[in-house]
Amino acid sequence: MMSVRTHISVASVVVGLGCFWMPGPVSGADTVSLAGAISGLVTDGGGIPQMGAAVMLFNRQDRLSEKVFTDEKGVFAFAGLVPDVYSIRVTLASFVPAIRDRILVQPGMRSALNVSMATLFSSIRLVYPAEQPVFMKDDWKWVLRTANSTRPVLRLLPNVSLEEPKPHRVVFSDTRGLLFLAAGDGAPVSGFGSSADMGTAFALGTSLFGTNQLQFAGNVSSGTQTGIPSAAFRTTYSRNAGSASPEVSVTVRELFLPGSMAAAIFGADSGAPVLRSVSVNYDDHAQISEALSFEYGGALDSISFMDHLSYFSPFAKLTYSLGNKGAIEFDYTSGNGRPEAAGSGSLDGQLQRDVYALGEFPLVSLRGGHAEVRRGDDFELGYSRTVGSRKFNVSAYHESVSNLALTIASPDGFLPAGDILPDFFSGTAMFDAGSFSSMGYLASVTQKLGDNLSATVTYGSMGALTADRGGELVSHNPDELRSMIHVGRQSSVTTRLDATVRRTGTHIVASYQWADNRWAVPDPLDCARGMRPEPGLNIYVRQPIPGMSGLPWRMEVTADLRNLLQQGYLPLSTVDGSRLVLMETPRMFRGGLSFIF
Repeated sequence: MMSVRTHISVASVVVGLGCFWMPGPVSGADTVSLAGAISGLVTDGGGIPQMGAAVMLFNRQDRLSEKVFTDEKGVFAFAGLVPDVYSIRVTLASFVPAIRDRILVQPGMRSALNVSMATLFSSIRLVYPAEQPVFMKDDWKWVLRTANSTRPVLRLLPNVSLEEPKPHRVVFSDTRGLLFLAAGDGAPVSGFGSSADMGTAFALGTSLFGTNQLQFAGNVSSGTQTGIPSAAFRTTYSRNAGSASPEVSVTVRELFLPGSMAAAIFGADSGAPVLRSVSVNYDDHAQISEALSFEYGGALDSISFMDHLSYFSPFAKLTYSLGNKGAIEFDYTSGNGRPEAAGSGSLDGQLQRDVYALGEFPLVSLRGGHAEVRRGDDFELGYSRTVGSRKFNVSAYHESVSNLALTIASPDGFLPAGDILPDFFSGTAMFDAGSFSSMGYLASVTQKLGDNLSATVTYGSMGALTADRGGELVSHNPDELRSMIHVGRQSSVTTRLDATVRRTGTHIVASYQWADNRWAVPDPLDCARGMRPEPGLNIYVRQPIPGMSGLPWRMEVTADLRNLLQQGYLPLSTVDGSRLVLMETPRMFRGGLSFIF
């Protein structure tokens, strides 16, 4: 018995020494970690890191596991987590808490989160790594299959699947909204269908399955002049499909003429005509090569006003990038222009774009007792380059317009009887000035004077309209008035300042154009091109209102003042001493209050 125990003790010592001298686990890149981690960055709506935010980690049972605070860089981390599903809750004073559920932690993986704190809707975005490392090969499966002792573990129980559960797919996400209340003297768009009285606009946008965008916007008037409410609605669908980004929108509008002016022109018993329009727009973008991109589309419009008009308006834009040497652009626009192309790439900018497009009614005028729509063709070639803090732009264009609609007003209340269509929301009217064709060029330099201030100087020579100041109208014949309008050229110099006050967030844009006041320059067809300057003195102010705790929105006050000095007005007179004024850009005062959700 002693001999057996002695042999056992000696064997134990030998085994122990062997284990002592065996090489330890491999360190470094060959180590396989079975724990995971969660880290993230907490910022505000402007992208500024937030220090001291409380970040709480909850397990699958919604029990608090850990709690940390962000450092001076807004960073937090939870390390050594058991692979499972977790939840995150981030709180910070003056911000709405951000919550993210079903965060999957995998072995050896770190889940990165981008937390955006806001006074309305805070959000947490999970950033998945591009490639997931493989920590375990498939060799173990063949070992289990070839070993008789382990083969029974391969048997499956009924109703048990080895497939990983599919992640829950959210249908609607990133929902946002905009409510705009506006009022003022004049209209933001000159001509028939201006939206001065349509003072309540709204827009709602959401993401469908992450890659699709759906937006709905509306504008409803109070009907103060007609007693009948007018409205416009627009639905937009877009999809992000790699280099292509197709967008389809449908816009319907209905507008009524003021009762008093309609009765004076069309007769008291004829009834006021109603403008109804349906517009279907398509816009797409294709990356032909690394340097060449192509944007194209068109609009199919159907207008009902005294007559039924249908037409198609295509557009195309080629952009060739020269790298550090700038870019060359060629634009072609036909028909009624592209009001829906104006806007910015931000989410709120897309909602503002749809609200803006609602007020861009077709420019309708009367000629020979029939309704006509302003149409034309525009070709433009431009070059732009940025050198340091300066940006240079040069462009040349040719434009031809038919049924050019000019605003006509009379301080004495006299208006010619023929080819006059009253404006919906003012005491002015629209006059069909006939056809117009011109060529022009523009050159501008933009200098950045810091992060929040830039100045632009633009020189241009373009086609313009003037009227015979010495002549007098002897009849109400509209052809006589057209014969007094001539086409010429106008040179102008425009300065523009764009500033943002960092502390208050106030955004101010002011511009002034030095030009001969005896000329009126028609608006360009392509409303998306912001290089052509506006006449006179123009001021735009946007002031964010500090958010109040508990309110689910942020507010902004806007003021838009156009052509304050009434430049570009063409005065005329009649033989009986009455006065007429033709204008392309009437003076306008407008303000509004926006609620952004």
